[in-house]
Amino acid sequence: MGSGSALTSTKPTPLPTEEQEPPNPSTTLLSFDTDLCDSPNRPQRATSMILFIAMLVVTCVALSAAFAFAFLLFSSSSSSSCKLAEQSSSVDKTARPLTKLSHPVVLLISSDGFRFGYQFKTPTPNIHRLVANGTEAETGLIPVFPTLTFPNHYSIVTGLYPAYHGIVNNYFIDPHIGEVFTMQSHGAKWWLGEPLWETVASQGLKAATYFWPGSEVHKGSWDCPKDFCMHYNGSVPFEERVDKVLSYFDLPTDEIPVFLTLYFEDPDHQGHKVGSDDPQITEAVSGIDRMIGRLISGLEKRGVFEDVNIIMVGDHGMVGTCDRKLIFIDDLASWIGVPAEWVQSYSPVLAIQPPPGIDPSDVVSKMNEGLMSGKVENGNYLRVYVKEELPIRLHYVESDRIPPIIGLIEEGFKVEQKRTKPQECGGSHGYDNAVFSMRTIFIGHGPQFARGRKVPSFENVQIYNIVTSILKIQGAPNNGSLAFSSSILLPSPQ
Repeated sequence: MGSGSALTSTKPTPLPTEEQEPPNPSTTLLSFDTDLCDSPNRPQRATSMILFIAMLVVTCVALSAAFAFAFLLFSSSSSSSCKLAEQSSSVDKTARPLTKLSHPVVLLISSDGFRFGYQFKTPTPNIHRLVANGTEAETGLIPVFPTLTFPNHYSIVTGLYPAYHGIVNNYFIDPHIGEVFTMQSHGAKWWLGEPLWETVASQGLKAATYFWPGSEVHKGSWDCPKDFCMHYNGSVPFEERVDKVLSYFDLPTDEIPVFLTLYFEDPDHQGHKVGSDDPQITEAVSGIDRMIGRLISGLEKRGVFEDVNIIMVGDHGMVGTCDRKLIFIDDLASWIGVPAEWVQSYSPVLAIQPPPGIDPSDVVSKMNEGLMSGKVENGNYLRVYVKEELPIRLHYVESDRIPPIIGLIEEGFKVEQKRTKPQECGGSHGYDNAVFSMRTIFIGHGPQFARGRKVPSFENVQIYNIVTSILKIQGAPNNGSLAFSSSILLPSPQ
């Protein structure tokens, strides 16, 4: 019978033995048995088999396509990664091209008394943004001696040591004319050398200064032009200063000054009151960081942030001082009398001008004898020199404005004439520039500076040539080195 014939022609599925595993359903489906051709269910089974084979083919094609796509994607990614690696290896080998400005621009920022290390006291995201994407003096910028505000600010913009640019202290007497220099003196006779704004103006270019010692002096080609030369006023809010500098970038591109300065009194202002480790310093540093953030934001809105070469520096560091670290001139009376009339400055640079007829060498000898006797309180923390015998590295000899006797005071100590009513602790600077606490910061950011680069510490007299090199202008003779500038800056593309 047909039905019996069909049954006998169908092979039963064998039961698995102990040595056999149950057949895998997929394997069973893939086992093509020719005896199925005799099955009465042949059309249905054949259709199922065709569908299965079609699905299998589609699956294989899909898998092949997926593998091919993955291969191409991997190859493309590998190629892109290689290109990115090549780009990374070539990044910052040359200066980056300007995207909006038509000429190089340098913005020189000073944060007075910003001791190196202050940037780690508190979060400073904006300053660290400049550091991460720029070039930093890894262990700080070295100021010139004496580590005071006016001598150092003027060294930064002239590339000269104080003995050569004439501003040898914040306060001094010129022995030839008998006149006194103070921080309010703006006569050109005091300010020697050629500051950057004068160098720029002498070559027919524009400069703008928002406060900087010496910038108000009419000298050479620089006449402190209205709206481009702000006369010092310490009450002007920092925000207003930043906004004024930003306004210069709203000018037509060919009228934007090529060199600008911006000055903040903090954290020096707080440092003198409370020393270098008070919470007021932390707040002042945070305030400076906010101003840098305001500046960056304003430059970004104008599309010029990456085009502007920003150089952020301080003029000196800061160290705490207290009454127990005092040396009194009158305590030397047993060896020599040094009246107050002889003393031009006490701390942190002792400067003495004996009257005619008094041998400076004799004064120095007797003072040092007393200081080293062990009988003068804190005497071993002061050493007095005839200026010609000062350490050569100080470069503090070649000017008649430097008094003949100079005393180097140990970090944190002060000299006074006589014992007076005790005063509170505070902070000071002006000490030997080899003292680490006198170091400040140097950060360069912009198309001429490599990203994320650290360089060894260097003296601030090098900054003048760095700026003139960026601006591609001829600088005046100075104590810096053009070779040094080429080691700091990225070369121009060939």
